[in-house]
Amino acid sequence: MEIEGQKIGRYHIQEHIGEGGMAQVYRAFDPEINRTVALKILKEEHCEDDERKSRFIKEGKAAGALTHPNIVTVYDVGQLDGAPYIMMELLEGQTLGDILEQDHKLDTDDVLSIAMQLASALDYAHGKGVVHRDMKPENIVLSPDNQSVKVADFGIARIESKSEKENTQVGMMLGTPRYMSPEQAGGKAVDGRSDLFAVGVILYEMITGKKAFDADSMHTLIMQIVQKDPLPIRQINSEAPVGLQKIVNKLLQKKPEKRFQTGRELLEALERERTVLREEEEES
Repeated sequence: MEIEGQKIGRYHIQEHIGEGGMAQVYRAFDPEINRTVALKILKEEHCEDDERKSRFIKEGKAAGALTHPNIVTVYDVGQLDGAPYIMMELLEGQTLGDILEQDHKLDTDDVLSIAMQLASALDYAHGKGVVHRDMKPENIVLSPDNQSVKVADFGIARIESKSEKENTQVGMMLGTPRYMSPEQAGGKAVDGRSDLFAVGVILYEMITGKKAFDADSMHTLIMQIVQKDPLPIRQINSEAPVGLQKIVNKLLQKKPEKRFQTGRELLEALERERTVLREEEEES
């Protein structure tokens, strides 16, 4: 579908700027408020797949219900010639995945800053009944100055409501395998604590420069996530603060009830750790 130069409502479609597994992404312009935005439109080959179409529309509705400084803003959701689209904030900067590939591991201040923003974003989303279910470095975008974080791609998010609850069917896995929680890898129902497990996997990678779970086959990877603890952080990065290691270890507990139960709990733990580290710096 060639849409450069077209108009969708008041938006002028300017140029193709990228693509993912399910969607093409275009730069667009809203002349009424002089704002450049991103148009994400489902690929033609997926438009005949009702499940993919439904999931894509759900992404727009899930993210569109959220207003938070650390979550990408969705402006509009609609369809063009049968293809659903999402008009959203155009994010400048690199993904955390890009940064990890370049730097391998991040310093403690950066880890804490990113982690606190993720915790805040997820606490807010979970409070609105939205579980992301695909938290990974590629879905975390850092601003050009690396100071602020935005969580993107609520593409398989679940919206909870009292009238209708959707649970993942047993054996049906959604999300990126390397960052899945044990319950998600097992095809079980998930809640916000599954997103927090994924944050633990991401923090482990930021601190060590290594993947928490790494295998050549999907089967082995799933077995690791469900049954095996990753190599202790201290064995890879002996300089990592003990308090931060404990936070990651708690996030990576196999049983959801043993993890932090909310993003707020995680945020408070991270704030305490940052305070302790700053006091230690002042004393030294």
